[in-house]
Amino acid sequence: MRFGIFVPQGWRMDLHGIAPADQWQVMRDLAVRVDERPAWESLWVYDHFHTTPEPTEDPTHEAWTLMAAFAAVTSRVRLGQMCTCMSYRNPAYLAKVAATVDVVSGGRIEMGIGAGWYEHEWRAYGYGFPRAGERLAMLREGVEIFRQAWTTGSATLDGEHYQVDGALVHPRPLQGTSVPGSEANGIPMWIAGGGEKKTLRIAAEYADYTNFAGDLEGFTHKSQVLAGHCRDIGRDVDSIVRSSNFNTIVGRDEAEVEERLKWLHDHLIKTGHTEDKADQAVESMRRQPAVGTPEQIVEQMGALRSAGLGYAIHYFAETAWDTSGVELFETEVIPALAG
Repeated sequence: MRFGIFVPQGWRMDLHGIAPADQWQVMRDLAVRVDERPAWESLWVYDHFHTTPEPTEDPTHEAWTLMAAFAAVTSRVRLGQMCTCMSYRNPAYLAKVAATVDVVSGGRIEMGIGAGWYEHEWRAYGYGFPRAGERLAMLREGVEIFRQAWTTGSATLDGEHYQVDGALVHPRPLQGTSVPGSEANGIPMWIAGGGEKKTLRIAAEYADYTNFAGDLEGFTHKSQVLAGHCRDIGRDVDSIVRSSNFNTIVGRDEAEVEERLKWLHDHLIKTGHTEDKADQAVESMRRQPAVGTPEQIVEQMGALRSAGLGYAIHYFAETAWDTSGVELFETEVIPALAG
């Protein structure tokens, strides 16, 4: 199993209380820390413009700007977004942005891509909010443009949603060209989402990685659906690395786990949650596979590994203030699962 970690960027109110002028330093320092810890293969951000669960005036830093900034201050760790919303940027333009950041980073970019879901954000930025079928059709056309652009240096598509005619993407990404051992398809594509008829079909056709449900039952079922689509098109499902995201709380013992859950509850109250919603969020966390002592997490995630989970991306809500949980995870959990 391989491991990635989210860096707080504000979308989940995880920079709340830190002055905007100081937030980049917090993110930069955490990125540098991850870069120096080989336990983590990758660092990640979300592609959102407004905070969740409610839009607020708390800062939410833009994902691809952060990709370029992280590329300049790190040297080893891979850089991804889970996941970029296809419809927020013209895909030919986005292919160019990603190729440029791949060059800046020395060939370390991961392209997480999905159809998008945050309706308030869509409408606020003037994108409308097309029905799910249209958003998925845009995703399919967009990933075709990516693949052409990164493998040939140009893209042409007369699609229903996107029309490009010889859009040039030079320089091409370093991945697939001048980085030894890199993907022939250019920047690795992570197709995010578990829609069984369309999203997982697109993943079977284009994905180097998938990203869907992290509970054992859901993950197992989605994996079976993905395998069916791969059989239909003659692709080996094991050529696709399956990943999931995890909200993570780890403590040396159950008392420390409770302390961290109490911190989360108090933080949610500070960011505007009602007492009831904070209680519900904490109770939901208790049932998640990456919450518990190191031994409990290893057992729960070991079952997912046995079911085919190859890559786990972890979100620690407290990292802007406290990295002790991350350190415990690095020393006690990752070594037990990485082999």
